[in-house]
Amino acid sequence: MDTQWFKIESASEREKIERAAAILRRGGLLAIPTETVYGLGADGLNEEAVLHIFEAKGRPQDNPLILHIPNADWLDRYCAEVPQAAYRLAEKFWPGPLTMILKKKPNVPLRTTGGLDTVGMRCPDHAVTRAIIECAGVPVAAPSANTSGRPSCTNAEDVREDMWGKIDGIVDGGACEVGVESTIIDLTVTPPQLLRPGGLPLEDLRAVLGEVSVDRAVTQKMSDGEKPRAPGMKYRHYAPKASVTVVTGRARASARYLLTHISEGAGVIVFDEFADLFPGHIVHKLGGMHDKKAQAQNVFDALRTFDSTDVTEIWAQCPDAAGLGFAVSNRLKKAAGFHCVDVPDETIVIGITGGTGAGKTTLLEILEKNGALILDCDAVYHEMLHSDEALRGAIRASFGDVFDQNGALDRQKLGNIVFGDQEKLRRLDAIVHEHLPRELSHRMAKSDAPTIGLDAIKLIESGLSALCDTTIAVTAPEEVRVRRIMKRDGISEAYALSRIRAQKDDVWFEENCDHMIINNYTTSSEAKENIRKRLNIIFMQLKEEKQNGR
Repeated sequence: MDTQWFKIESASEREKIERAAAILRRGGLLAIPTETVYGLGADGLNEEAVLHIFEAKGRPQDNPLILHIPNADWLDRYCAEVPQAAYRLAEKFWPGPLTMILKKKPNVPLRTTGGLDTVGMRCPDHAVTRAIIECAGVPVAAPSANTSGRPSCTNAEDVREDMWGKIDGIVDGGACEVGVESTIIDLTVTPPQLLRPGGLPLEDLRAVLGEVSVDRAVTQKMSDGEKPRAPGMKYRHYAPKASVTVVTGRARASARYLLTHISEGAGVIVFDEFADLFPGHIVHKLGGMHDKKAQAQNVFDALRTFDSTDVTEIWAQCPDAAGLGFAVSNRLKKAAGFHCVDVPDETIVIGITGGTGAGKTTLLEILEKNGALILDCDAVYHEMLHSDEALRGAIRASFGDVFDQNGALDRQKLGNIVFGDQEKLRRLDAIVHEHLPRELSHRMAKSDAPTIGLDAIKLIESGLSALCDTTIAVTAPEEVRVRRIMKRDGISEAYALSRIRAQKDDVWFEENCDHMIINNYTTSSEAKENIRKRLNIIFMQLKEEKQNGR
């Protein structure tokens, strides 16, 4: 079949819109853009055209389709006993990512509804597609324009990949703004029931309708004998070729879990904040861990792009169920066939940094006396130099044989290579930062301590702060630090000052850390009491954030 390509940027391009609409009127298949995902459209009243949708997608015929209309005035053409709630929702959310399940009229074929006496109705928020539907004069049945079971298409090129030569036309209307399919609400039952979370959050529906129940198929796999009442309920959906495991729980806890469980060569889908923790893996960013809109826009692209790689398994972080996170979570879990790992986590991980002489040791001592596990990142790195073959191999590959005949690192030899050569020093830092998070996560996972402190001079620069629930910089006035260093190390004032000024200043720490503790007290007891008070405040904030699921 010859597939036509239509690039239509505006509803005013009448000649192109008429040509596209003509495909629908004559019973052809036309891929159309919407704000959610691309749809594979046909005349929803033409049984033969609808049959071709199932054939092109390889879609089970008991999986119902949604009718797309240009406005709410078309509802009573195809729906019987339309409740007032439908018009209230349409007034509030149409055009938009909302599908309403209503009683169908006899003119809607059972093939379109998967044999059901109900039909899903939607008015898409894409001016070009609404213009095409209105020009065609028929409601358009349009499931997502992908091969059945694969991740949905959020741009026309993805549609080309799946459908070129199988359908009559593809309308390129740009990238989809929402990125996940419409929310489906069943208005034929009391209370109304959510059948599929999507681009309109459940919270918004409840604000209009009051009580809304959630069908159990949203959160668990349907049994083989059950009949789906809406698209996406029953079958394994949105799945790439590789197997998927979804990791739920707080974002930082799930990132630490991934570091200790993914196999070599596995693909990873993670929130942006953690992408740099997985060198050596193909990583796709889902969006910021609090940016649900970006997560919805990226989830299908992240899943689809693994199909062009040799990855055989994918691990994915999962957002919480608030707002659009409910839809993103649902799509990921469907892609995984509900193969999920929940990471319960009561541990608080605190990253601690600061310049020499600021008093960081005092904070660490207070934490340790209160049962915290303190991981000195520099000490862990030096232990790894003796035992971690992956780290040793990476150093050897970059800098040659810098280990002596007993296998110990020849520090002087390595120092002669990297010190004085900024590019080689950056390379050594990159190797350490590549391997250290994995080892730290393993040690954290083995600990039962309620609090873990990561002590690192380069906590921020190394990316280790991504593992931490919060970061604290301990600072002090320059003159205080000078006196402390002189007394502690027995050095001159000039040398102490030069060491301090070679490090990051207070402004940098303030801009890059969550909390600052200014340790400017002259006596040890005063300093400890100040740090205790500040830690109590920080812990209260952390506990509140954890209770709110952050």
